[in-house]
Amino acid sequence: MSDASTSETGRPSSAVVLAAGEGVRLRPLTANRPKPMLPAGTSPILEHVLNALIDAGVEDIHLVVGYQANRVRSHFGPTYRDVPVTYHTQENQLGSGHALLQASDGPSGSFLLVNGDQIVDHRIIEAVCEAHTDATATLAVVEGSEAVDYGAVQLDGDEITKLIEQPATGEFRLFNAGVYAFTQRIFETLETLSVDRGELPLTDGIEQLIADTAHTVGGVRTDHFWMDATHAWDLLSLSRELLSRGWVDVPAVEADIYVDEAAHVHPDATLVGPVAVDSDAIIEAGAVVGPYAAIGASTTIGSGSVCSDVVVDTDTTIGPNTTATELVVGQGCEVGPALTAGGGPADVVLDEQVYTDIDLGGVIADRVDLGGGVTIEPGALIGPGTTVGAGVVVGGQIDGGSEVVR
Repeated sequence: MSDASTSETGRPSSAVVLAAGEGVRLRPLTANRPKPMLPAGTSPILEHVLNALIDAGVEDIHLVVGYQANRVRSHFGPTYRDVPVTYHTQENQLGSGHALLQASDGPSGSFLLVNGDQIVDHRIIEAVCEAHTDATATLAVVEGSEAVDYGAVQLDGDEITKLIEQPATGEFRLFNAGVYAFTQRIFETLETLSVDRGELPLTDGIEQLIADTAHTVGGVRTDHFWMDATHAWDLLSLSRELLSRGWVDVPAVEADIYVDEAAHVHPDATLVGPVAVDSDAIIEAGAVVGPYAAIGASTTIGSGSVCSDVVVDTDTTIGPNTTATELVVGQGCEVGPALTAGGGPADVVLDEQVYTDIDLGGVIADRVDLGGGVTIEPGALIGPGTTVGAGVVVGGQIDGGSEVVR
């Protein structure tokens, strides 16, 4: 094992991060950027991922990029928090195993692998590192009802004996948290497998290792924080959790209230914690922001507006006298005065599938222009680049680039 990828104790200090996917189920927010670059609080999801790796002692990061790769490269550059970042490109989205193979010339010796679109406590990563001694692969295992969605695992002591990718019932409680440590053997194993049905999942390689008695696949049970965003409305839940835990890259000015020193909060504005206001954001007089509000950099919340349980991304202007609850707003939006978005529950229609009883006031994708007095019905999804005229009531799913008038 080389000194560049492991410490003297054999603990992995290199990591591969899979950040090549689009995140189809998060449309319309992923129309112009990959899922890992969507906001988790006031920072992209991927920033939280890299922070956790570095906090766990990682000294070398390899990012596998693909969809909208330049959005990732331009944001992070060649280093992040003084840790070198190397980019590997997955030209075609052919699954997580295929994505990992694109980094086969990256780390030498044992290494970590994490998903770039899931936020995990750095202590989960540390636990996997510490347990990865004699095993060919070591996986973090979490207990919860999410096993039906994320794939269950069976444990015999500290050894994983089976992966169940799509459990038919809810009887399984242990599932794969997407934090791994591998030896170089994983590359050799994946190389022997073919792309089936248009993709090569990482789990195919792990199952191959489980079936081979010459290899051990270990499992580390953890109860530390782990969370994923599957749909656009999940960004609200994710933001609530991060704000509640103080996991925001904005300094606290008092309990549960985080305001960047370059933000401008009018003396007559009110912040209700937990709330975060990032750099160069402006909160105008009479506005009430929070609780559970994440206001991105260079964003303006107009005078007299009341915004709670919202995620407002960067470079967006929310006009005066807006009332918004359970609303996700993308980058570079212009929202006119007196917007009303009242919150769920709602039935949300996404790509002809109906999701019932979702707590969502609405989703406004990037570069949307809303006129004054617009009302967003609960569960509405407004695609990027859309223009909505004054006084319009918006509901359902609006395709990107549309022009909606009364």
